[in-house]
Amino acid sequence: MTIQGIYEVCIGITEPISAIQYWEQFGYRIGAVGNLRADTAKDLYAVDSELQSIRLYHQDADHGLIRLMMWQQPINQGLVISSMRVKGNRWATTLTADLLGILNHAEEAEKEGKDIKYSNPFWEVIYNKNQKIQPFISSLTGVREMLLLQPLTRQVLFQRFGYVVPNYGKINPQSTFQTSQFTHMGMIVQDDSKEILKFYEDVLDLLRVRDDVETGDESAAGREMFHLQPGEKFIVTAFDDPRSSVSDFMQARSGRLYIIRFPESIQLESRYELAQPGSLGMCLYTYRVQGIHDYFTKVENSHVRKLTQITSNEFGEMSFSFVAPDGYFWTLVESRD
Repeated sequence: MTIQGIYEVCIGITEPISAIQYWEQFGYRIGAVGNLRADTAKDLYAVDSELQSIRLYHQDADHGLIRLMMWQQPINQGLVISSMRVKGNRWATTLTADLLGILNHAEEAEKEGKDIKYSNPFWEVIYNKNQKIQPFISSLTGVREMLLLQPLTRQVLFQRFGYVVPNYGKINPQSTFQTSQFTHMGMIVQDDSKEILKFYEDVLDLLRVRDDVETGDESAAGREMFHLQPGEKFIVTAFDDPRSSVSDFMQARSGRLYIIRFPESIQLESRYELAQPGSLGMCLYTYRVQGIHDYFTKVENSHVRKLTQITSNEFGEMSFSFVAPDGYFWTLVESRD
């Protein structure tokens, strides 16, 4: 019984051509295409609508893929370009070698009146944050990262400087924006007890690799992305493919799940209904597993809600879905490898 990094980011769309053209610029290509009748879609995704899905591959990656989901009757418009500071929020992060190239396109889209929000690229020191450096003398190790929100996409893009992590994102040098597959995906919760985190560690068997407090004083990117007020903080908990490492960041693997946990004392709106199957935009994450019946038993014996039976999805893969204790909808897919 094994699990790897997050397999797919599922994106509700209204028509496929523009979505495929967009993601091709990030190095993705068309893969499998599948369909579900409304009754089967209701059984697996709780959406009473016919469904056509297109899986987009990225070089030889076995995680961080995209599933475009075109519902005959979408249930809502999704999160669109609303605030990142809501429970139910989903976003996906990509490594790039050309952050300024992406920023150029974002600025041009804004000039044309497109529905878009973005941030300027923030400099962040990721490792050895307390290290003393001399600008223009010392070498710098960190990233530039920017937020990019559009009606059907919620993306964070980052570019590394001064270091590499070999298994954490593989850039497609032939892509327009020189980007990797999705390296990590995010969610927002509130749970001071940390009880809901146990589901990912104890039931899904993921490796907890990080559990750090961040404040707006420490992270300019976090301050802007999550609208942090003076004195506010959040905790970043990260869950990895079990083959990753807690102690050696050079062994880290992409496909990471980032859970941003706000204190319960802060008022956050709930928008789970806008980021579940049937919604437009980023609406679902999937994991691919070996031993799906064993995983079904573990999940069944946990505190999930709306657990479905194992059934064949639109690509002919055995799958089941559930709502995790934190309120997020998940689907597990059986690996054919």
